Amino acid sequence: MAKPRSVYVCQSCGQEHHKWQGKCGGCGEWNKLVEEIRGGDSGGGGNPSPSKSSGGYGAEGGDDIQKMADVESGQADRLSTDISELDRVLGGGLVPGGVVLLGGDPGIGKSTLSLQVAAILASQGRDIIYISGEESLQQLKLRAERLAVDPSEIRVICETSMERVDQLLRREEPDLAIVDSIQTITTEELTSSPGSVAQLKEVTGTLTQLAKGLEIPTLLIGHVTKDGAIAGPKVLEHMVDTVLYFEGQSGVDHRVLRAVKNRYGSTNEIGVFTMTGDGLEEVVNPSAMFLEERPAGASGSAVVPVVEGTRPLLVEVQGLVSQTEYGPPQVTAVGVDQNRVVLLLNIIEKRTGLKVAGHDVFVNVAGGMRVSEPAADLAIAMAILSSYIDRPVPKESVVFGEVGLTGEVRAVSKAGDRLREAANLGFDSATLPRGNADGVSSRDDSEEGPAMEADALDYCRNLAHAIRTLFGDDVLS
Repeated sequence: MAKPRSVYVCQSCGQEHHKWQGKCGGCGEWNKLVEEIRGGDSGGGGNPSPSKSSGGYGAEGGDDIQKMADVESGQADRLSTDISELDRVLGGGLVPGGVVLLGGDPGIGKSTLSLQVAAILASQGRDIIYISGEESLQQLKLRAERLAVDPSEIRVICETSMERVDQLLRREEPDLAIVDSIQTITTEELTSSPGSVAQLKEVTGTLTQLAKGLEIPTLLIGHVTKDGAIAGPKVLEHMVDTVLYFEGQSGVDHRVLRAVKNRYGSTNEIGVFTMTGDGLEEVVNPSAMFLEERPAGASGSAVVPVVEGTRPLLVEVQGLVSQTEYGPPQVTAVGVDQNRVVLLLNIIEKRTGLKVAGHDVFVNVAGGMRVSEPAADLAIAMAILSSYIDRPVPKESVVFGEVGLTGEVRAVSKAGDRLREAANLGFDSATLPRGNADGVSSRDDSEEGPAMEADALDYCRNLAHAIRTLFGDDVLS
């Protein structure tokens, strides 16, 4: 029998240390090391003895080796949730045997969304088991009544023991299992506390093994840390098939569901919801929602059509440039990369001669959206310059394009889709890269070409050209 020994495991990254120390040598976090006992008796150590599930289900249920060409894709077997925004992010629905990890800040709507999904599928005759490790059955019933969902067909159980959850899933083999939350489930094979690295790895591994072997779609709800990442080591995200984050800001009703990992679909798709008194509601037209409070005739505002996955969205980029009065000039960015904003400011000064230096610069994406694609460069630059010279960007015009270091405006993908979305919301002109001219004009009517008139499209070669187009020739004179 191995002699018990102590190891110290970082609760942030999972790295093990032979002795306690204040700072983790892996991730650099302070005061994250927790002692675990390894070896010794099978029931008293930090390492589990071989459990009854360890020799059980493989990904194919123990089938013989096959040629990949002979394996059925199972694409048609996806389980649609009937919530189009969620299905979009999942890549078409839940995959049999797929494990989805849903994270987000407390109160953001994770449990609400899960309960709504359970109610919809149960009403269709699906067998749904909701495993709650945080709420009592009475609390679940109260939440269901508040959300006005029909809980009559949802089977619920309050359980935190992995061994009993294992037996339950093997016996019932439901159409969908929901675990709320993964941090509350523990295995008796380990002595460490709930939510520890060892518990999370063992419990998630067992649930993933069950899901693959029994082909049960499984939704795991995860807590997040103060930094917004799912609590536990990164290995937890590697063990599951899909990782979704629910994002939102305090004081803002809308929520954005974003995939950061998806083995069965794109990680660029987003779903948009609004939190109401009756739960989460889908936002059919997110562009209209993000622009509904845009001020008319105000400087420092530009609308850019961005593409999230396959969906074009119109968002408002706001810029504010003011003379520095309180210490050194500062650059602040919300919703866009601050380093990108600094880069654009330097390009503006170098390539146009406009001296923005010595001013405080603030950039914000209205509505709490986050924009990362380079196609927003031109809109960010125009919003900043609009505030700097105090001239508004034409209200019914959209702006997009990537700005290079030499000041050139470079072509972006899906220009036609961006223009159609803009036209659908009433925009009648656009400033875009000259490199997109051939691609836009070559699309015929059968391909749903641009909905804007050709003479309403201003193709720009460089940043100076875009400034003259939007603000007049005198700006750079």
